[in-house]
Amino acid sequence: MFSWLVLIQVIIIAAIILFVYRTFVENTSSEKMVRGLFGLALLWILSFALYWAHLDLLGRFFHWTALFLSLSLVVVFQPELRKFMALLGNVQGWRRIFMRGGVSTKNTSALDAICTATEYMSSKHTGALIVFPSTLDESAIEKKGVKIDAEITSELLLTIFFNKTPLHDGAVIIENNRIAYAGGILPLSQNNLNWKYGTRHRAALGLSEVSSATILVVSEESGDISIAEKGKFTKYDDMKKLRAKLEKVLNK
Repeated sequence: MFSWLVLIQVIIIAAIILFVYRTFVENTSSEKMVRGLFGLALLWILSFALYWAHLDLLGRFFHWTALFLSLSLVVVFQPELRKFMALLGNVQGWRRIFMRGGVSTKNTSALDAICTATEYMSSKHTGALIVFPSTLDESAIEKKGVKIDAEITSELLLTIFFNKTPLHDGAVIIENNRIAYAGGILPLSQNNLNWKYGTRHRAALGLSEVSSATILVVSEESGDISIAEKGKFTKYDDMKKLRAKLEKVLNK
């Protein structure tokens, strides 16, 4: 019997699944795992439907196939499952999401500092890697590096990425509009990249493939400024456009 209450509940569940998929999964390496889980769920439903239709032989075949694939997923997607469990256990990240206020506070000084430092490093061909993680991306970063917990200033960023300092090859991680860590190690992308992309770009792309983080990269070879998001690079030649993008990132 049709029930509006059941329909409303189904719509709410579908909306929640779609939101989580688009926010945390779409265009990341975990997308394949989630698609596999959906396919597996359909296989289980098909096996029960065949049993219900008294097609026992086919039902048994699909039942055991689904069971075998379920066990295989644990092995094949072990890294993704480990990251997913770490994400669920990140209580502080979830708390920040649900307790976040509706109005964001603009941090002009941090934005000015990042833009000034980025423009200078681009002109001097100084390599840089700056990560803006979301509240649930901590598990995707392999090693955060040395804890800094300092106000964002252009001078500090230029000092960290100066090629004679021990931390210049790693990533700076921005949290709560502060420089939280320096010298961070990011997961490298396994995709075939253009020859002009070095380790920094591979690290930036790698993190963007497994998380919803935004990563700013300055090329040491060309001075090009790029942003990696959801497994893709966007090059920024116009500082005004870069500033507008970073403003959204800092205040999201």
